[in-house]
Amino acid sequence: MSAEDGERSGRPKEVVTDENIKNIHKMILNDRRNQEKRPYLKKKKVLLHQNNAPCHKSVKTMVKIHELGFKLVPHPPYSPDLASSNYFLFSDLKRMLAGKKFSSNEEVIAESEAYFEAKDNWYYKNDIEKLEGRYNRCITLEGNYVEQKKLILPKK
Repeated sequence: MSAEDGERSGRPKEVVTDENIKNIHKMILNDRRNQEKRPYLKKKKVLLHQNNAPCHKSVKTMVKIHELGFKLVPHPPYSPDLASSNYFLFSDLKRMLAGKKFSSNEEVIAESEAYFEAKDNWYYKNDIEKLEGRYNRCITLEGNYVEQKKLILPKK
């Protein structure tokens, strides 16, 4: 008796074939759940958000991206819509949106706008004023400043 599985007729030698890849791709595109959650799949094209990491900018990578027909979506090195004073807003917004499900971008926008409209002026004023201390520490430490939270570990 042998534990080895010998070759048999009709048994495929390779699972990854062009035909299998096309069939699986078609199944994913036609899946109703993907069409509802990811409407951009209906366009049957890939949008690739380009970043400036050296491995992503290499000639070899760029040739492959072009070969695969991906459309590159460039981005500016910084967002002209955001001031550094806006970044404190994101952690609170992230906590508020955690676990919620939305069926459209409009729902997310409406929920986010309602969240910020409900905040009073003190909310914004307080955190913007905290930036002065952070900037001063950064200048004092010549840019070697990263705000850290203290981690308290339980005693063994």
